[in-house]
Amino acid sequence: MTDYTAPINDMRFVLNELVGLDRLAALPGCDSATPDLVDAVLEEAGKLAAGVLAPLNRVGDREGAKLKDGAVKTATGFPDAYRQFIDGGWNGVPFDPDFGGMGLPWAIAFALQEMWQAANMAFALCPMLTQGATELLAEHGNDAQKAVYLAKMISGEWSGTMNLTEPAAGSDLAVVRVKAVADGDAYRIFGQKIFITHGEQDLTENIIHLTLARLPDAPAGSKGISLFIVPKFLVNADGSLGERNDVWCTGLEHKLGIMASPTATMTFGDNGGAIGYLIGQPNRGLEYMFTMMNNARLVVGLQGVAISERAYQQAREFAKIRIQSKSMTEPKGPSVSIIHHPDVRRMLLTMKVAAEASRALAYEAGAGLDIAKRDPDPAKAKAGQARVDLLTPIVKAWSTDLGCEVASIGVQVHGGMGFVEETGAAQHYRDARIAPIYEGTNGIQANDLVFRKVVRDGGASARVYIAEMKEVADDLAGRNHEAAVEIGSSLQQGLEVLEQATAWILENGKSQPVAVAAGACHYLRMFGLVAGGGMMARSARAVLDGPKGEGYAPSFLEAKLVSARFYATQFLPQATGLLVPLTDGHRTVMALNEDQF
Repeated sequence: MTDYTAPINDMRFVLNELVGLDRLAALPGCDSATPDLVDAVLEEAGKLAAGVLAPLNRVGDREGAKLKDGAVKTATGFPDAYRQFIDGGWNGVPFDPDFGGMGLPWAIAFALQEMWQAANMAFALCPMLTQGATELLAEHGNDAQKAVYLAKMISGEWSGTMNLTEPAAGSDLAVVRVKAVADGDAYRIFGQKIFITHGEQDLTENIIHLTLARLPDAPAGSKGISLFIVPKFLVNADGSLGERNDVWCTGLEHKLGIMASPTATMTFGDNGGAIGYLIGQPNRGLEYMFTMMNNARLVVGLQGVAISERAYQQAREFAKIRIQSKSMTEPKGPSVSIIHHPDVRRMLLTMKVAAEASRALAYEAGAGLDIAKRDPDPAKAKAGQARVDLLTPIVKAWSTDLGCEVASIGVQVHGGMGFVEETGAAQHYRDARIAPIYEGTNGIQANDLVFRKVVRDGGASARVYIAEMKEVADDLAGRNHEAAVEIGSSLQQGLEVLEQATAWILENGKSQPVAVAAGACHYLRMFGLVAGGGMMARSARAVLDGPKGEGYAPSFLEAKLVSARFYATQFLPQATGLLVPLTDGHRTVMALNEDQF
């Protein structure tokens, strides 16, 4: 497996030139996010990702996680790597310094999350979920709960999990059956949860299970679900660990990928009931859980970015050393490495540009999160939240679909060797496949986009975003510069199609919901393609206007412009082809009777 090197130059470019690190540093509490500090953070994180986490990726894939007597042993090297991770303070990057965090913007935390996920996705799932659980407790926990749990979770000494899914309750959480019974100031939790990522492991001294359960008098459906803190070890009044709670790992799943991530079946209450503590108000658990779920959806989108980058680096290095066939420009010359062949170049550029576009869009969502949480102007904070809400399903679904496509292309670049496990390309493909499934399948994300994010607000957020992209497209298309005109004109065409599709969604969303749902995935992909085109166009404009940041090599800036042109000619035209399947496809999608399948 090829070594991983964090793409720090591109990360810096996105943060400085597209996201606007200067505007984030101006937010309350973010003044420490100076360019020098951010550069240092990226460099040090890159060293940890490349030197510690990435070498364990293949080890974890071979060894997996092992369950014995209710305890999980992680793969060789994982506990030591995790100790180095928390010793560096990496778990606390975006959190409140009052609880031991660094207080840096979420956009920067996203860049680091990309590194961890690219270096070792199975390992990175543990801190990813801890980060989401920490955000949930910081937002919805009471003062006493924050005092007990936040500092330890921000440091990473304790981890967090998300306990939603049950054998009979997958994505439909309205049918959750795990029950909670009052017992003094606490509750006794009974039942079983499945597919709990890092539900049991040997990396942290305590695991804080955030668990959905139903009270005896709760109303039916999703409005009757409450949320509980269920620690693996109870916590004494002085903060020390107490007795073992009645929550146990009773099985690990055997999976296609992310072998080193223990995906656990968790059983609550076989010996009298697991002690749990109610978060917030009864019957509002699903509402609270969406704080963690939306955080996780954005980071899962980053997994798509990360796998795209890792698979690209793997394929690029192989293409430089694999000698096969003669160059088309020198048919009588010696055989050359396959990177000289046009179709291999096309595949590599597709991989490279997919990573760049999806990275920029994900970091843009991270910046929206910072504005929503920190901007003192209520109108700007509201606009930031609206942007995050709109982009979350797109980042999650479009980026993870791309991750699968790019990892598949990576196997193709390797040829027959890509189908052989020893090269490592196959692991990226296997690991990538879970991302479009968990944290809400991409079909659920598409429905969320069309019904909750577009139809619900009458298309207001989508129109604002489209208008911003139009300004960039019109600017570039009107310049006396060949590349600018090509990029701007292509984006204009993509935006025109996206506007037509959005108008159709708004016209039919309430009157023909089945028809709209049948085309929802096409709409999300179209939106992702065009939004990615908007970010690439902004990249091109930054290069042409002269970047604000320093230290970019001329070859790097030239490559950014080529990437934007490639996206304009190879990616954006795909949006047009999705309009008919989106608007007319429902006629055949719903045409067959069940027994005709």
